[in-house]
Amino acid sequence: MLGLVSIFIIFGIVLTAWGIYRMKTDDGIFGKSQKSKNIFNLLLMGEASGIGQFLGGIVCVIIGIAYLLFG
Repeated sequence: MLGLVSIFIIFGIVLTAWGIYRMKTDDGIFGKSQKSKNIFNLLLMGEASGIGQFLGGIVCVIIGIAYLLFG
């Protein structure tokens, strides 16, 4: 079971890193600043956007660590 939890945590770290990369490089349809473009992409694409991947990665890491501590 520890192997599955560690894979979940590693997947969360990869998602977080990929989300940071996508937030810095993706162009949005609307918005003047990169922040507003990222927010619009989140509303339009959900988890496929950089912010969505970043938040999903953080949630994966938190769930993995919580399972290690309390499960």
